[in-house]
Amino acid sequence: MKKVSNLLKFFGSNPFTKILDVLIDNIGEEFSKKQLQELAEISKGAFFIHWPKLEELGLIKITKTIGRTNLYTLNKSSQMVKDILKFEMRMIEETSPKKILARA
Repeated sequence: MKKVSNLLKFFGSNPFTKILDVLIDNIGEEFSKKQLQELAEISKGAFFIHWPKLEELGLIKITKTIGRTNLYTLNKSSQMVKDILKFEMRMIEETSPKKILARA
């Protein structure tokens, strides 16, 4: 069984969050749109509905072009991405077994 990430637990398992989750889980790696769509386990239609929002928000950037295919990665220089990564780390800290036991 696949472990559900904190990001998906908090924001829900919607196509936008699934794409963002793949990019965060594989930070620094490069993907084609097709690879991202498959890794996010969403339909092609859902992917292309949400893709423009990722571009508009500056969450992704093109790393290279191979033929007519662009490869993308998480835009780590974006302030929004930095904030999302901080939030992700905070969620990891808050849901760690030690923290949960301390609250009990």
